[in-house]
Amino acid sequence: MAAPAKKVFHYHASAYAYSGQFTRPVQHQIEVQAATALPTIGGHGNARVDNFRFNHFVSFKAGYTHVSGSEHREGDKIFHTTLVTSTIEGFNFLDVVTADRLVARLASYYLFDEEHSHYSFVGTQFENLRIGGYPVEVELNERLFAHLGTFDKVKKELDTDKEFRKMAEDPFQTGQKQKLGDGTEEILCSLVKDMKTSAPGVRREGHTFSIHHFGRVYLAETLIGRCKRTLTMLRLELGSPVGGNHNAGGVVGNGQPWP
Repeated sequence: MAAPAKKVFHYHASAYAYSGQFTRPVQHQIEVQAATALPTIGGHGNARVDNFRFNHFVSFKAGYTHVSGSEHREGDKIFHTTLVTSTIEGFNFLDVVTADRLVARLASYYLFDEEHSHYSFVGTQFENLRIGGYPVEVELNERLFAHLGTFDKVKKELDTDKEFRKMAEDPFQTGQKQKLGDGTEEILCSLVKDMKTSAPGVRREGHTFSIHHFGRVYLAETLIGRCKRTLTMLRLELGSPVGGNHNAGGVVGNGQPWP
């Protein structure tokens, strides 16, 4: 009789500093900058790009990423830990959206005798984010950072925090709510609790700034699942006169066992 298959943890982590595409006035695909990925067996890796520039549209002084995955033992418990980070310094997009520094950080661990992973976003931050030269004040959700470490805790938060549920049901404020029942496997929301700016021609819509004659900027967007979380610090959907879609500061973290 064959021995039962050994349970093995399969790590999953990836990160990038920036990528995007312009559709007008020029058509240009920008390949992923400072990308790195973690093998399923764990390990560590990093990547870095310095002094990136495309025409006068977008530039940054440095973009670097790091991924790692390893076992950690405490007594009879084995923790499968994962860390993934993405940092961009001196970011400038069309001289409209700028930041001294963007940091996306996702740490997690998994125990075989539990059904879900534990997460922390501590270290994630915006430094001197500006729109049109005007400061953007960003208050991040501390509960999502450290206290709501598991998927079940996030789902319970939906029942007690009306503002959080409102964001999760309609993250883009389209007026069409999503059903978040017991079978919900992933929740899209944002780490932003509050944000504001006095920049003219800018309107806040949830975790989005709508900028007149520019487009939309999404802040700290995250997709939450039982064994995976993603975080994108800036996502840009451009309108007239420049078109395209861009992401800056993205991480994906953790993994799951098999069988």
